Amino acid sequence: MINETDILHITHYGLNIYAHILRTYYPEEVVLELSGKQCKPTRNPFNVNRHSLNISNLAGVFCYEDSENPDFKGNPFDFAALHYGLTGQELLEKLNQEMNLLIGKPKGFYTNDQNKLFVPEFVMSLPSFSYYRCPISNTQPNAEISLLDAYKVISGNRYKVRTAELRGIHEPEAASKYKRTHFDYVTFSGVFSKRSDAALVTHSGLLTLDFDHVINVSELKGTLLADQYFETELMFVSPSGHGLKWIIAIDVNQCAHQRWFLAVEAYLKTKYGLEIDQSGKDISRACFLSHDPEVYINPIYLSCPYSQTFNTNGHESK
Repeated sequence: MINETDILHITHYGLNIYAHILRTYYPEEVVLELSGKQCKPTRNPFNVNRHSLNISNLAGVFCYEDSENPDFKGNPFDFAALHYGLTGQELLEKLNQEMNLLIGKPKGFYTNDQNKLFVPEFVMSLPSFSYYRCPISNTQPNAEISLLDAYKVISGNRYKVRTAELRGIHEPEAASKYKRTHFDYVTFSGVFSKRSDAALVTHSGLLTLDFDHVINVSELKGTLLADQYFETELMFVSPSGHGLKWIIAIDVNQCAHQRWFLAVEAYLKTKYGLEIDQSGKDISRACFLSHDPEVYINPIYLSCPYSQTFNTNGHESK
């Protein structure tokens, strides 16, 4: 029997369901453009093709609503039911078949259609932010990069040796000096003309929470990944090995960056008794990049095409 959870897991939280259905109505168009957790308004076939359909990630599922009709809202399976005229197991089996999800089929490269590639039917705009070459005294950005770029460089070997060297320095002042002079860094919350709150060009929709002097890093990582309110965009162990960097998505159109920081800070203290570094309230907060082979990134970014890559020398490449 097919269940909704299985389908959501392999359709980017239901986003591909919308894309698949909308492509049947508008085959020559880019039907969805995703930025962070929200798609740009797109055409609604159930509202005379008006650009009133809004789709956004709510608690791990992409849900829809119509800006002109407050009663028109639901989850991806509700949307699919409107299109196919089916419900329950019939609807799930229809999606499995039409979208070539292969749920319930035997696994193996040589069995029937197992080697078919499922290609996302939407365009993703990854959050971008400024990257700076070390030392920390350099306040001029060297490139504009994405979460996927950061994930690749953190999981790769670029910072492996220097991270190990830092963790071998036991004198605090010497360790701090080494980190400031040997580690590149980013401003996760936005693109800047220089590292200063006043020089913000574009906010990325990201907020960095920094946990220092963590007793059990693995336990904290598991706790935050399981949080029901904030979905992790990126998470990695700090250069020292005793801290954790937690990057989450925020909507600065709802309230300011600093208010988001204070709200999340209060939530973490009340829910888990956690304290966070106060520097996170600064939009231009610098975050050092370290080596972490177990860095976590939101899986939605791993299989979606995007336009820019970033090589390990710190320069953009086409």
